[in-house]
Amino acid sequence: MIDPKLRVLQMVAHHGTVTAAAAALHYTPSAVSHQLRQLAAELGVELVTQSGRGVRLTAAAATLLRHADVLYAQAERARAELAAAADEPGGSFTLCGFSTAATHLLPPAAATLREHHPQLAVRVIEAEPARCFDLLLAGDADLALVIATADTPPTSDARFDQQPLLDDPLDLVVPSHHQLATRRTVTLADAADEPWILGRPGGTYHHLVLTACMAAGFTPNIEHYADEWDTGTALVAHGFGIILVPRLARLPEDWPVARVRLRGEPAPTRRILAATRRGSREHPVVTTALASITTTATALHPAPRPSEEPGEQAEQGSST
Repeated sequence: MIDPKLRVLQMVAHHGTVTAAAAALHYTPSAVSHQLRQLAAELGVELVTQSGRGVRLTAAAATLLRHADVLYAQAERARAELAAAADEPGGSFTLCGFSTAATHLLPPAAATLREHHPQLAVRVIEAEPARCFDLLLAGDADLALVIATADTPPTSDARFDQQPLLDDPLDLVVPSHHQLATRRTVTLADAADEPWILGRPGGTYHHLVLTACMAAGFTPNIEHYADEWDTGTALVAHGFGIILVPRLARLPEDWPVARVRLRGEPAPTRRILAATRRGSREHPVVTTALASITTTATALHPAPRPSEEPGEQAEQGSST
């Protein structure tokens, strides 16, 4: 529907280098360079200039990309309208998301799509938030569950539609014999002097916990690094420290740990967003997938009962 060379320019702008854009598009770098030259020749303008190991977009390229965003969004709306009028959606549909979402939210959604649309080929990809946006832009994914981070596009980005799905609070996990294990709720400051287990530096989880602790008035004493909840919780079970685990994460019930909810400010929370390419939000398959994801998220992470005070919720499902 749209000159594919515009997508090439869009990917080069997104990744900053011809090599990275080529990898995302499954092209060779020479093919990307060739298409950029072709597009520039057809329009009679210069689009990119070399800048160190990367490329720099010209003013003409920025203008073209602004119009390309509008064109692609309108094309997605057209596809959504056509799909809504069809008897049965076909083709393929790919869901992607970070590890917790890929474990607990995406498989049920994929199963729902397979049941409702038997002619649709459904695929799931586990990927970090920044990679999810790469997949959306390249057309390798259609719906992504992401966490807003410093590395992800802002919600104002014209290429994507990002809608809040749910807030996923983090709970404190301590050894079952720990002095905080019998508390109904705690504050982050209550754990200021404890040895901490965090994800590796540079990761979303590491940044989230470190920022929350510093806002609570202390720098955590990091004793161990673990990117997987099971690994971190196993260290807790053996008395090596404490960890924060998102509410959606399921932990083994027979491990000697206690899961305690946090109260007060700051209580670290992951905001989970559902992201699509701009214009595709009303596609019937996207609508079905989002309905399934919302239902699953509500079952795993029920809202507080009206009678409960914020931060003083009963320990419903705290060991699941």
